[in-house]
Order: sequence, then structure tokens, then C-alpha cells
Amino acid sequence: MNKIIKWLNTSFAPKLMKMNSNIWIQTIKESVLQTIPFIFLGSLFCCLAILNNYFPSLPSFWTPFGWTMGMVSLFISFLIPFNYMEKKRIRKQRILAALCGVILFLIVISPKVIEDGIPGFGHSAMGAGGMFIAIVTGVFVSLVMELFSKISFFKEDSVIPDFVRVWFDSMLPIAVIVVTGWVVVDILQFDMYNLIVMIFMPLSSILQSPFGLIAFCFFECFIYSMGISTWVLTPIVTPVMLAAIAANVDGTGAYMVTDTAIFSTYLWIGGIGSTLSLSVMMAFSKSKKLKALGKACVIPGIFNINEPIVFGAIAWNPILMIPMWIQGIVLPAIMWTFTKIIPFAPVPMVQFEMWYTPFPISTWIVTRSVSAVILLIVIGAVGAMIWYPFFKAYEQQELENELEHEQKQRIQQSVAS
Repeated sequence: MNKIIKWLNTSFAPKLMKMNSNIWIQTIKESVLQTIPFIFLGSLFCCLAILNNYFPSLPSFWTPFGWTMGMVSLFISFLIPFNYMEKKRIRKQRILAALCGVILFLIVISPKVIEDGIPGFGHSAMGAGGMFIAIVTGVFVSLVMELFSKISFFKEDSVIPDFVRVWFDSMLPIAVIVVTGWVVVDILQFDMYNLIVMIFMPLSSILQSPFGLIAFCFFECFIYSMGISTWVLTPIVTPVMLAAIAANVDGTGAYMVTDTAIFSTYLWIGGIGSTLSLSVMMAFSKSKKLKALGKACVIPGIFNINEPIVFGAIAWNPILMIPMWIQGIVLPAIMWTFTKIIPFAPVPMVQFEMWYTPFPISTWIVTRSVSAVILLIVIGAVGAMIWYPFFKAYEQQELENELEHEQKQRIQQSVAS
């Protein structure tokens, strides 16, 4: 065990953290996170849209949903070049780069007028389903703008004002981006949208399988137990999950692996690793240290915020790392079994990204199903059973440490007196 922990600490974790600090990973991750308010608001409109089924006279909540969640990929196409230019400190061209990202994205997806006589345009790729397209076009624009940022038509001692120089120096990369999109998409009739969808389809199919679900959940628990934020996975899995829930919402799919299913319906009670039960156990522990930590972690845990318990007790603690890994295998297997294999509880078909809503409130909001709440209770109970023996072992260790510490203090006091 010590050798495994040493390898994780000295080899695996530093490599993963180095990967997480990569400028492209950081850029894509930040760009996705900056759209979270729109995603949250879209999830609220999606929930309110349930009312349209019962009160047809109400205005359709799907309209504001389309202008929030339905525009996520368009926002990403703007944010990736903008954030990349920021990180590269090429700030003079960050707005132009962002606008070029939007232009190239729209060229690639070729949006159409929604209806004759109604201003506006639309395409399914403008929502979550086009996030891969936005990432690819955003990266291409970033590279082009960075390359041409080193080229100028003017000498450094030119009397031309800086803002005018930026205008003219930006015309060439903008032309390269627009002409490339025009030639590839319109003249050569190259369907970049379907090509990118086809390239990334294996990722979607792997993740949307029992083995893909278990592998993903295990890896989340694995890296989190080493104190590495699971946001490192955001650029990889978020597009797939958002596309899946978008398909569920519009009725074209029934995908299990979505943020809604994992974080708001069935799995992570108290946060990744289902840690709320562990916080409660600690709050009633005989150990003074664990009792104080548990009391501090219960309230955040109710709202699925578990950084205090993870970084206060689990991270790099071999006694608690192992049960967290087990959670990542057993709990998703139960969820898949009783939703997809044995249809006891429903697959979430509405979007609900408010992960901070306490369980089982979020489960009921998403499913309106008693069987879903029962499945959540079973998963929570199994999670607690997994934590319990390891918690007791950890508690015993801490009690021995506290007893030893108290004995040393008594000896010191007796010597001092």
C-alpha cells in the first residue's frame, strides 16, 4: 500500500496536474465554466417547461431555454479565442479573435432562418450538441490569430496610431479565417459538422455504456481522492453529457450518462464519492478531531459541496481513498442496473444542472417518481455501508493518536509540576 501511495504521490498526480495546467486544457475548461450561468438558467427554464404540459395557455418556456442553453456552443466559440489570447497576453486582438471564432463557427454549421418572416436563425449545433464544433473552430482561430500576432505591416517606430495598426494587422488573419471557412465549407462542400460529430461519436458511445459510466465515475473518485479537482475532466466529458441531456430533452434519446443523472438524480449524495454519509458518521464520532470535522462538513455536504471533507480527511489518506474508489464502481453499477437493465426507476429526461440542490429534492424535481427516490435511498444506503468499516478503522486510528497525545500532555504536565 505504501508503494502505491508513493507512486500516486510522486508520479501519477504530478503528471495529471501538469496536464491540467496545459494552456489548451485551461482555456477550454475556463470557457466552459464561464457558460455555467446560462446552463443553470437554461435548466431552470427546462424545469418550468413542465408547466406547459399542464397549463397550455402559459407562454412556452422552451423559448428562453433556446436563448440560454440553446446558445451554449455559440458562446464557447467566442470564449475560447478570447481566453487563449488573454493567456498568451495578446490582449489587443482578443476581441477580434473572439469575433472570428463566432464567424467561423457560424460558417461551419451554416445556420438557417428559423421561419419565414421571423427574424433570427438557428441550428441544433448552436446548443450543447455543437460544443465539439465550437472547440475545434475556437482552437483553429486561436492558432491563426497567435501566428499572425507576430506579423505587422508597420515598423515599430511608425507614427501610425496603435489602434489603426491593430486594425490593419488584424485584417490578414481575419481574411485567412473567413476564406478558409468559405473555401472548405461552401466551395469544396466539406461537411465539417458531420465529420467532427463522426470523429467524436466513439467517445459518446463509450461513455454512454455501463463500462463507460463506471470508468468515468471511478476516475472521478480516483483523482479527487488525490486532491485533484475533477474539473480537469470538464473539456472531455461535458460536451458529451450536455449533448446527451439535450437529446433526452427533445425526445430523440434516452441517455443515462448526463450531469443531471449523476449529480442531481441518483449518484453523488453530498458530492463526488457520495460523501454526505461519511460526514454524518464523523459528526457522531468518538474522536474529537473527526467529530469537529464532521460537524463542519455536514451543512456543505447537504448542498453537495464536499471539498471540506475531501481535503480535510480523504485526500491522500489510504484508509479513506480506497472506499472512495469503491463508490465510483459500485454506485454507478447499481444506477445503471435499475434504470437501464431493470427499468425500476426512470432515466432523467429533463435538464437540471443545479447540482447544489439537496437530495432527494433534486431527484423528485427531475423525475417526479417515487421509484427514483427509492433507488436514490438504496444507492445512499449502499454508499454508507461502503464507508462505514473504513470510517471505523480511521476512527480507531485517530482515537489511538488522541490517546497517545493526551498521555504525552499528562507526562509533560507532571514533569513541569
